[in-house]
Amino acid sequence: MKKIGLLLFSIVFITSVNFAQDSKTKAGHTNQNKFKQLKELLPTPNLQRTASGAPGLKYTQQKVDYTMDIILDDANTRIYGNETITYHNNSDDSLAYLWVQLDQNMRAADSKTPDIQSSSIPNSTSENRFNKSYMDAAFDGGFKIESVKNVDDTNLSHTVNQTMMRINLDTPLASGEKFEFKIKWWYNINNHRTDGGRSGYEHFSKDGNNNYVIAQFYPRMCVYDNVEGWQNDQFWGRSEFALEFGDFTVNITTPEDHMLGATGILKNEGEVLSRKELKRLEKAKTTFDNPVLIRTQDEAEKIEKNRSNKTKTWKFYAENVRDYAFATSRKFIWDAMAVDINGKIVMAYSLYSKEANPLYGDHSTRAVAQTLKTYSKYTFDYPYHKAISVDGQMGMEYPQICFNPGRPDADGTYSDKIKYRMIKVTIHEVGHNFFPMIVNSDERQWTWMDEGLNSYMEMLAELDYDKDFPITRGYPKNIVRYMSGDQSTIAPIMSKGDHVYSFGSNAYGKPATALWILRETIMGKELFDHAFRTYSQRWMFKHPSPADFFRTMEDASGIDLDWFWRGWFYTTDVTDIGIEGVRKFYAIENISEETVDFVEDKSEGLNITKPTSAKSKYFYEITFNKPGGLVMPIIVEYTYDDGSKEKKTYPAQIWRYNDKKVTKAVHSDKQITKIVIDPDLETADVDLSNNSFPNTNKDQFSKFKTKMKN
Repeated sequence: MKKIGLLLFSIVFITSVNFAQDSKTKAGHTNQNKFKQLKELLPTPNLQRTASGAPGLKYTQQKVDYTMDIILDDANTRIYGNETITYHNNSDDSLAYLWVQLDQNMRAADSKTPDIQSSSIPNSTSENRFNKSYMDAAFDGGFKIESVKNVDDTNLSHTVNQTMMRINLDTPLASGEKFEFKIKWWYNINNHRTDGGRSGYEHFSKDGNNNYVIAQFYPRMCVYDNVEGWQNDQFWGRSEFALEFGDFTVNITTPEDHMLGATGILKNEGEVLSRKELKRLEKAKTTFDNPVLIRTQDEAEKIEKNRSNKTKTWKFYAENVRDYAFATSRKFIWDAMAVDINGKIVMAYSLYSKEANPLYGDHSTRAVAQTLKTYSKYTFDYPYHKAISVDGQMGMEYPQICFNPGRPDADGTYSDKIKYRMIKVTIHEVGHNFFPMIVNSDERQWTWMDEGLNSYMEMLAELDYDKDFPITRGYPKNIVRYMSGDQSTIAPIMSKGDHVYSFGSNAYGKPATALWILRETIMGKELFDHAFRTYSQRWMFKHPSPADFFRTMEDASGIDLDWFWRGWFYTTDVTDIGIEGVRKFYAIENISEETVDFVEDKSEGLNITKPTSAKSKYFYEITFNKPGGLVMPIIVEYTYDDGSKEKKTYPAQIWRYNDKKVTKAVHSDKQITKIVIDPDLETADVDLSNNSFPNTNKDQFSKFKTKMKN
């Protein structure tokens, strides 16, 4: 009888809340139910991209092959290049023209990028900044296109539009055909340390040398796909790149005393490396525990004191990569270590100047190796033969090579802050080999698809590197300040990177947090990991869209997550779940009526004062409210009078009928003394002052918010 009474009480109460909400729905009002499906927001599935999120039977993508001869002019800090581009039209469409990216034109003297930035006159400024801003001539950057020709050396019609160039074809390129053409060009390399940029050179005044980290250095084909057609957005400097896969044959001529690292397999090791270096490299290929120095600091210091008038040419071949980059300097130390990826040997390399030692020597190559291991575990085995970290004093990624910050103080010491930042950025940039260098999303359009996914994976690699790693981005508590900020300057994750206000929080932090919450709180590790691995493997060496990710995560896990994508990715809503009130009851068995009567105990606190028999239970009616817009699970920790605790999670679907408040009837053999929502800060709740009953957090949280604002 007691069980029947309790069941009836629970059913009556819960259904009354549902009917009350339904009665408030008025005819003609738009349904704002947070559990609506995303069908009206996602593209209709087709034979190219399926409803499951997998590539379809008719999925196609283009292929672009490059043959390049590059000359680095160290004396004049210039790049000269000749390239032959072979464009394979694998689509079903006939193409009347081709689009080429000229990203270096963002730095041209007539670039429009500075014109879209707001500016003002400061009260005062340094003389150097004054000259740079108002007196000095603009840097003469940008591509200097000397010729665009057919393979028979006849001129090829073309039109330059800022950072884009249209190749005007005499005859449309039919499906299944290919087109070859040639571009000859050069440009002045920017000093990325003084003028900024994703690539360039760094000058060392003490020894007169330059470190070069070179990327976006050649005209590159735009993506043509079955979602956007031509990706022809201008490059304004922030949102990155969309590129096709292809094969690269690249010859790079540098001063003879330079050490160089690049995308691809070095085909002429014996011509550009000394016998001693070759012998050390062979040793490194069987060394898995500690990096082997291929060129030592002593050797690099001797080399950097001289200037060779001779040159040498490094010959590389890279198969099935989406881009190409290289780094070169006579200052570079080089160390290497083998990494076992499920029986396949992959080399982890680092190139760095003495100014970065011993920090790079202590941690760089080890961080590269850990990244390859962790990412391979959760996605797919790393398919390339190497990964390089370069002392570039920035954070930027390319296939098989990336440029990273991190230098010790002049005396060679470094703090934990400097060390962990260097490791963090190295893991992040090496991790980009997976997203987007292999899982090849459109960075220009959907920044979060590479930065957000990679920032999430970075967390796992950091914790594998050091279980106490001070993670600064990705934990739910770390995104609260951003999400609870001024809503007029916050954009949804599903926004183009060029148009968001807080780029780091929007494209890196919030999506990483969303994935962390999915794995740790909503889906569970096993289901999430399987779904994430499925997405990664489905879209290796292909062009996924957001819909492909959303659909695959649901398809491979068996969980409807449309409510989550809608809230976290399409809105700027926040999590705020609180306890509105608690009612207490004790039960009295009415023998004559054959019922159990519930009597409310109106005393303060959670202690039920009415004496009960040993067989009786304690009953509580808890009303949870949701001032925040996001629907999330209600995670509750109950503390009992014997000091024990119990954690209960009510799924997010509890809000499906009432988006403002819900009530739960709870019964227990022990009295509850405290109720806390989200005790481990799993949901990015922006206001903890309403998370406990009795409410002891309000004053403390008010002080916390005041401290955060200051």
